[in-house]
Amino acid sequence: MMFTTFMDQALEEARAAGARGEVPVGAVLVDAQGQVVARAGNRTRELSDPSAHAEMLVIRQGCAAAGSERLIGHDLYVTLEPCAMCAAVIAAARVGRLYYGAADEKSGGVGQGARVFSHPQCHHVPEVYDGIGARESEGLLKVFFAGRR
Repeated sequence: MMFTTFMDQALEEARAAGARGEVPVGAVLVDAQGQVVARAGNRTRELSDPSAHAEMLVIRQGCAAAGSERLIGHDLYVTLEPCAMCAAVIAAARVGRLYYGAADEKSGGVGQGARVFSHPQCHHVPEVYDGIGARESEGLLKVFFAGRR
């Protein structure tokens, strides 16, 4: 079976978020049949909601579409390593696989920092694949933050 990545769509969402003045992070949620069920970019400023990270938005949409708080068999593509808040929700939603682009040394919660999935209190650990689309993800973030300094 050939691997198909949806990181290009997550990068489109990240670029759109950046164009809206949001931190350029995008996410795509794919069901077990390989169909995109949700895609979003950060909307924390627009919604005045500190939890409106791209991952949170697609998980909310995916759960609503599934009629369940569980997303068993779903794949989540995110341009930036999820923070601890998002990692905890990924675990709670029972997402099957997490693919992310750039590592986040400052706020990451998967491979850096809190390492949420390594805690015994974490009841579900998705398969994690990092570095997919990392160069482009990092580039979007560098350009965005350089323009803010």
